[in-house]
Amino acid sequence: MSNAITVTEDSFQSDVLESDIPVLVDFWAAWCGPCRMVAPVLDEIAAEQEGKLRVAKVNVDENPNLAAQFRITSIPAMKVFKNGEEVRELIGAMPKQMIEQHLEGII
Repeated sequence: MSNAITVTEDSFQSDVLESDIPVLVDFWAAWCGPCRMVAPVLDEIAAEQEGKLRVAKVNVDENPNLAAQFRITSIPAMKVFKNGEEVRELIGAMPKQMIEQHLEGII
């Protein structure tokens, strides 16, 4: 079972922007092979950082307005939000260690 939460256009404000801990948002789609490759890595990070970092998933096909709002042009794309502000962007599938390096100093 995944510790990542599913976020929609209706819940993005409360789940991500108003979160009291940093949130890594994974913009993905079911047809995206690299997205499926990075999903278990993000689930691991969500479990290991529980209470310090929330991992949220946004399906770009089901939430096109969020994809447009955050200028998602290729997936997987991950954006890290802290205190309601975007503080980091990661593009493409990458190993767990590299994602964790990008999170240093945020969590």
